[in-house]
Amino acid sequence: LNFVGTITGEYDDSFARQGAKVGDTLKVRLPNQYTVRTGATLAAQDTTESTVDLKVQTQKGVDLNFTSVDLTLALDDFSERILEPAMSVLAANIEADAMTMYRDVYNQADNQGQAATFTKVLQGRKILVDNLAPLNARTCNLNTQDNVDLVDALKGLFNDQSTIAKQNREGFMGRTAGFDFMENTLWPSHPRSAAAGYLVNGASQTGATLTVNTGTGAPAQGDVFTIAGVFRVHPETKQSTGVLQQFVIAGTATTTSFPISPAIVTSGPMQNVSGSPASGAAVSFAGTASTNYGISMAYQKGAFAFASADMVMPRGVDFAAREAFDGVSMRIVRQYDINNDKFPCRLDVLYGFKTIRPQLACRLANH
Repeated sequence: LNFVGTITGEYDDSFARQGAKVGDTLKVRLPNQYTVRTGATLAAQDTTESTVDLKVQTQKGVDLNFTSVDLTLALDDFSERILEPAMSVLAANIEADAMTMYRDVYNQADNQGQAATFTKVLQGRKILVDNLAPLNARTCNLNTQDNVDLVDALKGLFNDQSTIAKQNREGFMGRTAGFDFMENTLWPSHPRSAAAGYLVNGASQTGATLTVNTGTGAPAQGDVFTIAGVFRVHPETKQSTGVLQQFVIAGTATTTSFPISPAIVTSGPMQNVSGSPASGAAVSFAGTASTNYGISMAYQKGAFAFASADMVMPRGVDFAAREAFDGVSMRIVRQYDINNDKFPCRLDVLYGFKTIRPQLACRLANH
């Protein structure tokens, strides 16, 4: 699980071993932000802490039957035939579930319909740097086609002999440009909607909802767009960067109202844009209408969080065990069916995930 394994997993300890001591929801505090005064006059500002909810309430499992004859196999045979396939499909579904968080990320290096290039990776890196992402624990997690394109493009540029060997023999890129490069078969493609032609309906709009008009086709959750004249500001100085702020559709949209992320904030310590959009400002969606495109992700681990809770161990069963591996707590429970000489067995994981700081991630949109 090289996506789940490279994002924040530090909240597991907030959930007790015999059920969650914080319930099924943990409030994760976000860093405080402040404004700077000029001059000698005191301008005290209240500290307003913001949080996001991390819910651990998704249960996935694999259920299977095996016979007493199966249990006479050697341990290696039993693991290879029964346990490994079950855990593999369970792990893949958990990873794919967590990857749906890509729809929360509004930063995107646009290259739809084209082969992945190192320039676009560097553009993603620039976006992370501009958003003050910490230098450590950065990952560039590629879908399989993007990995093909980048390994081929960069095959002559590495000097480290061990990295060259892995690159040529295994398609492994290693570390460069401040990222650990990984490949994952589970990244989904994004189905860009047919939305087009929208204009802002009403001046001075702020917040997490944008009122629009004159467009066609409701946008899909995860569609990325910009608004004419609305520029990103530096997160600390609040000065306009001259670069249009990217937004993402954050839920179910209509042809008149978009739920958006980030919310439009034009002043104060949480300011993120140069000003409110003007009435009639054009809304421009990234990519070609009604076209799927591949997703890879460049991110610092603090962008996303994953947590799993230790599930209760039942009594009065034939066998029960629980193990935590790579940040995922797994439970297996087995019972005996005397009528059929079988051992019904269940494998369970209770987990949750949340996009904590989407500004620390950037989608790489290519093929």
